[in-house]
Amino acid sequence: MKVFSNSHTFNYSWEEVSTANWLKYCPWNDKSTHVIAVDTLAREVDPATGILRTERLITCKQSAPEWLKSIIGCMETSQVFETSYVDPAAKTVTMVSQNISWANLVNVQETVVYKPLDAHRTQFQQDARITALCGGWQRIKNSIEDTLVTRFRENAVKGKEGFECVLAMSRRVFAEEREKERQRNEGKMMAA
Repeated sequence: MKVFSNSHTFNYSWEEVSTANWLKYCPWNDKSTHVIAVDTLAREVDPATGILRTERLITCKQSAPEWLKSIIGCMETSQVFETSYVDPAAKTVTMVSQNISWANLVNVQETVVYKPLDAHRTQFQQDARITALCGGWQRIKNSIEDTLVTRFRENAVKGKEGFECVLAMSRRVFAEEREKERQRNEGKMMAA
């Protein structure tokens, strides 16, 4: 098993980050073009805790290295099952994901947590555990795990850059909408 960990501080409030998180794979993010579909399978709010639980299926274009494709076969897409928990009282967003594709050959479990550092900054923590299931072939197992850790590291940089774009656009759009609402309210007050 190999572990990948990453953390970053976003200079946005937890409210901005937790809202923009649902837009992470939208057209505003030109770094996530590999994500071709995000399907919400279930969503519910626990009436006792107020925690929003969402299950999503994320479908991505495959970009596995050629040597790995030759071992495990080539598929055009891969899928990940994600369960997220938004806790408005504790101000945390926790996302737990698990690969569905190639699950008989490799197990990838990822946990991401967003929590506020203060009113204007949010901490991002990402941990992934990668286990190749190749039986006794330790050399191949290590190569697969090392390749996937490298891929996680590369994607973490792209993911951060892409989410920063989504956060900036989201902030701009919300500011524009607040201004439109303010103008509408002023117009109503003047008309009265």
